[in-house]
Amino acid sequence: MANTLLKVTGLKVAYGGIKAVKGVDFEVNEGELVTLIGSNGAGKTTTMKAITGTLPMAEGDIEYLGKSIKGKGAWDLVRDGLAMVPEGRGVFTRMTITENLQMGAYIRDDKAGIAEDIEKMYTIFPRLRERKDQLAGTMSGGEQQMLAMGRALMSRPRVLLLDEPSMGLSPIMVDKIFEVVKDVSARGVTVLLVEQNASRALGIADRGYVMESGIVTMNGDAKDLLNDPRVRAAYLGE
Repeated sequence: MANTLLKVTGLKVAYGGIKAVKGVDFEVNEGELVTLIGSNGAGKTTTMKAITGTLPMAEGDIEYLGKSIKGKGAWDLVRDGLAMVPEGRGVFTRMTITENLQMGAYIRDDKAGIAEDIEKMYTIFPRLRERKDQLAGTMSGGEQQMLAMGRALMSRPRVLLLDEPSMGLSPIMVDKIFEVVKDVSARGVTVLLVEQNASRALGIADRGYVMESGIVTMNGDAKDLLNDPRVRAAYLGE
């Protein structure tokens, strides 16, 4: 039986009087790459924020490793192995690339391991090695996205949450980001990917959930969803 790492049950989130998430259920099993797709405003990012404790939930529960993480702060979750790359990247613009990566390892004190992992990030993201002494704020959007992913991986997460990693990037950079997400998954990190680009996300995922107006309307094997006429009509313009 699959080992469920993350389980969301009956999640409801409201802010500003608006019910953004209206009772969502989904789970992510160990080693899986699961994607949450849907159009802008479907409630995907709100769901991610609720998981990481940056938005309070009105109802429901979120379990990680079989225990409720309701009300836990994002910093505690990082220590527990749950790391998130937020929408908009959130890199430290006045720090160099190397310093940003070091910040990702703030919960660790194994200096040799940290140095080793920075080297590993430069292997996964060669572009970062070329610019390692550059200030993060001077990089392109795609490079900042790579840095944000690298920084999150520096905490050695068991589960990596990615919120809209391809948003606003050039087609070439989108290709690169999806390649990296696939590579990270292949290295054994469990991934939950929130993405508007449904075809690309379903193309690399194991399973998918479709969100519309704050609820999950469909779920299943990613390839089945990719070939489903309803998904193709709604998200792939067919």
